[in-house]
Amino acid sequence: MNPLGMMKLKPLFETFCQDHPKFLMFLGAVGGAVDKDSVIEMTLTNSQGQTMKTNIKINDNDIELFQELSKLMKK
Repeated sequence: MNPLGMMKLKPLFETFCQDHPKFLMFLGAVGGAVDKDSVIEMTLTNSQGQTMKTNIKINDNDIELFQELSKLMKK
């Protein structure tokens, strides 16, 4: 991602976090609990009632990201 794109996302993400504080609390909580082979599942139900679901299995490369997110959320 280019730096200009990152700068554009920053205020959008800050607004998202203000609107949905439990999301950051969740990231902070799972950061210390996630380990290799953990599975994160996401479900979206849109306004028409359609449901979409996906999951990711955490690998060694992902663990550092979650640890750093957890540290940021605790500040």
